[in-house]
Amino acid sequence: MSQTHPALTDKDFGRVGDAIVEAGRIALSFFTEGARTRAAVTLKNDRSPVTEADIAVDRFLHEALLRIRPDAGWLSEESADDSARLDRPTVWIVDPIDGTRAFAEGARDWAVSVALVHAGQPLAGILWAPALSLRYEARAGAGALRNGLPIGVSRQAEIAGARVAGPRGMLDMLCERGHAVVAMPREPSLALRIARVADAALDAGLASSNAHDWDIAAADIILREAGGQLGTLDGARLRYNTRAPVHGRLIGANSTLAPLLAAALAREKGAP
Repeated sequence: MSQTHPALTDKDFGRVGDAIVEAGRIALSFFTEGARTRAAVTLKNDRSPVTEADIAVDRFLHEALLRIRPDAGWLSEESADDSARLDRPTVWIVDPIDGTRAFAEGARDWAVSVALVHAGQPLAGILWAPALSLRYEARAGAGALRNGLPIGVSRQAEIAGARVAGPRGMLDMLCERGHAVVAMPREPSLALRIARVADAALDAGLASSNAHDWDIAAADIILREAGGQLGTLDGARLRYNTRAPVHGRLIGANSTLAPLLAAALAREKGAP
């Protein structure tokens, strides 16, 4: 039996874009800027919030994306994990609303995140932040776009003066070790934090342990296609759709700055 080619055609990538715009419209129907969401909010087992908007977007995207690529597996923050995805070389990885806390509180910094992953690596990704009218997208080998225009990472080549956003603990660690970074406001959506490295709004974006595939898969290919990299402190490239789709501390930056930050964060306190 013949297999579907892993890459998306132009037509199908366009269909993914249409689906994510509709998903954003669904989310916006529950969103009130500057006020608590109209959507019902509950807490999951890990005490993180989920809203009825997350569930509605997840259901819509599950149907829409599997119509585009019915051969693909499915991994989403708001769907029960089905181990059958491990037997699929190609998988949709989705976060219906990345930045649910921001969404629920009426802040605009949240996004719908969709990635198509093949053999553990993203082939295509789209982030759509409808409350910001901000869209990032990329396909392997085709570059990255923000609202239809090409983007690229900054050329910052040293830690001193680098504009860095991330968890307070990681930023404090850099300062304690003598690195004068410019601490930027922490973006509540990890996907958008990494994407803003891709368009040079940030020089680096950091993530503490426990980032999941759905938080970062789309942002990963967007950053990579913009000339940057997202990886662990030991420089390893991330692999997606594993049995436990969770990662340790991460750094997103250009290829010069990333290893410098990794070395600064990984070394023992007090070491030269």
